[in-house]
Amino acid sequence: MPWFKNLIKISKTITNQSSSYKSITPLASPLLTQFLQFTKQYSTNDHVVGLEATKSDQKPRIVVLGSGWAGCRLMKDIDTNIYDVVCVSPRNHMVFTPLLASTCVGTLEFRSVAEPIGRIQPAVSTQPASYFFLANCNAIDFDNHMIECETVTEGVETLEAWKFNVSYDKLVIASGAHALTFGIKGVNEHATFLREVHHAQEIRRKLLLNLMLSDVPGVSEEEKRRLLHCVVVGGGPTGVEFSGELSDFILKDVHQRYAHVKDYIHVTLIEANEILSSFDDRLRVYATNQLTKSGVRLVRGLVQHVQPDNIILSDGTNVPYGLLVWSTGVGPSPFVNSLDIPKAKGRIGIDEWLRVPSVQDVYSIGDCSGFLESTGRQVLPALAQVAERQGKYLASLLNKVGKQGGGHANCAQNINLGDPFVYKHLGSMATIGRYKALVDLRESKEAKGVSLAGFTSFFVWRSAYLTRVVSWRNKIYVLINWLTTLVFGRDISRI
Repeated sequence: MPWFKNLIKISKTITNQSSSYKSITPLASPLLTQFLQFTKQYSTNDHVVGLEATKSDQKPRIVVLGSGWAGCRLMKDIDTNIYDVVCVSPRNHMVFTPLLASTCVGTLEFRSVAEPIGRIQPAVSTQPASYFFLANCNAIDFDNHMIECETVTEGVETLEAWKFNVSYDKLVIASGAHALTFGIKGVNEHATFLREVHHAQEIRRKLLLNLMLSDVPGVSEEEKRRLLHCVVVGGGPTGVEFSGELSDFILKDVHQRYAHVKDYIHVTLIEANEILSSFDDRLRVYATNQLTKSGVRLVRGLVQHVQPDNIILSDGTNVPYGLLVWSTGVGPSPFVNSLDIPKAKGRIGIDEWLRVPSVQDVYSIGDCSGFLESTGRQVLPALAQVAERQGKYLASLLNKVGKQGGGHANCAQNINLGDPFVYKHLGSMATIGRYKALVDLRESKEAKGVSLAGFTSFFVWRSAYLTRVVSWRNKIYVLINWLTTLVFGRDISRI
């Protein structure tokens, strides 16, 4: 069975690419592999095959680019009695990003934060005209309602990338954002991001490897300190949460299981301004004090250059490291930049109903989209709660359009879309280690509201995220992992 052999080889592939939208998932479906073989056998003389435009007696086709918070929430709520669903993404699962930092040190296992697309929307696995394609979208032909795709096959020697087209009746661009490096030399080559499961796997692998290497006879004191120096760049929620998890791991597990090197391992968090700048001032001070008590060294500075074993700050300070985690926010991806449509602060410009007004039947949600200036609205922050709420709203809107007969291409011009999308911020949360967390329930930085810190906030943080995990299967995984960690400690030996 050739497709099964290809599947096995894809499953063994691990990528270390830094781009969130260009990363490869370690698993591919047999359905995709069969589609690729069909494409290779029947494409000749540069003719690219794919999914043709739907006919009037067929269900309209909605194509979703991306498998993040926004795209997955939309696919979960879309009515598959009205639409056929096609998802195109280089990742065949959704990542529950708020808990990703916990997987790096063994608090949670990787399967706890990954939900397969087929479980979120079973139609892509069971219905004859709905699909998931492991591919990147390279271009969009807005006039002809068609996207141009290329399969993701990096690292698999026996497979070549194939190109295919997919026609759409409705297109939802939810391709996410790209990790910001600010053009600093060496970041992509030497730093590890924390946006995907394979990033967390790489961090765990490097951490364990450095612990093992530092215990080898003959390794100098200086080299031990370098190998066990974990540097985190970026003081946002992701950087702070990872620093907190790492300091917990050092205090509770390294000191017990790696006693020979326990005095060498430490964490440095580098931030250009204030950590957790979107949080209440009182919470920021509390977080700073708690991280310092946990042994995290806070450094204010700008990274100028990243080298294989050290980073150089703008004031000339040389900081050696064994593990470098980069978490400085997100920006537009190369794919979004390539689209010839109006932008809002680099993102795809949308109106109040999340439509791309310059083209027909195209919508955009999540981190890749932003309200146009003509709407009079601010561009929303790149948060999971924004993306999820947009996905839920757009699914309801498209279901309404489909029920009124506007599901097919160019058929929704005269349909009343109802109320526009309205976002209300529910607050922010972050864990800082040692069973402590921050909960900021203000609607904005300037508004008044409830702010909590300490163990109560930690309980709220864990309870809130446990309820947000997509499936009961993953809820059980997360709960068991947390209880096991509480009783027996973390285990990073399972890579």
